[in-house]
Formats: sequence, C-alpha cells, structure tokens
Amino acid sequence: MTGERLDHWLWVVRLTKTRSLAAEAVKAGRVQVNGQPAKPSRDLRPGDRVELRTGANRIEVIVRGAAPRRVGAAEAAKLYEETPESREARERAAEQRRLVEPVRSEWGKGRPTKRDRRDMERLRGRQR
Repeated sequence: MTGERLDHWLWVVRLTKTRSLAAEAVKAGRVQVNGQPAKPSRDLRPGDRVELRTGANRIEVIVRGAAPRRVGAAEAAKLYEETPESREARERAAEQRRLVEPVRSEWGKGRPTKRDRRDMERLRGRQR
C-alpha cells in the first residue's frame, strides 16, 4: 500500500455508505488520523490510527491495508483492525440499547381504540 485517500478508504472499507458522506465527515472534523484533524485527500498508510465519530457512535481503527475498489464486508474487515477500547465501548452501547428496548409501551402503535382512550383519560385524571 503506497497511500490511499482518506475519504476513499473510509468508503472502501465500509465505514461510510458513500464516498461523498466520507468526505463530508472528514471536512466536518468528525474524522481524525493519528489524533490530528485531517483533510479528505490525506494519504493513509498501514499503521495509521483513524477515529470516526458519527452521531453517538465512535469507532477507532488501525489501517492494515487498502483495496483499489469497494469490497465485500468480509474482505473489508481484513483491511482494518478495531482497537480494543473502541470494541468495548461499542459493545457496552449495544448492551445498553438492548436493556432499554423492552421498556417501550404498546401505546403509539396505530390508532387507539375506544378502550385505550378511556384508559389514557383515566391515567391523566380526566375521568367522567
């Protein structure tokens, strides 16, 4: 690997959906290479540490290689290595989402029936 553009590499290894979204993330400062802000045209080399923040998610990977064009997910996973800290944080966040998921109520799934409306009014303290 002689050098791969940062925006292209993010797209090739499937960390972003499109190359334009990758370039936009880099320009917005959501991507750092070796702890420094980078430009979309920055050349990556094996061993570089790339941090990508999207919303509440943060992933930190070490570059292991590049491909000339976008590859499948199994092949893309061989082109980088996720750091242990990043993996633990991602798994912790997934576990928290799993714990919160069952708390959702049945209300809000379609139009309430007459019985549902009566129950809601009783809960709000507006009984007739």
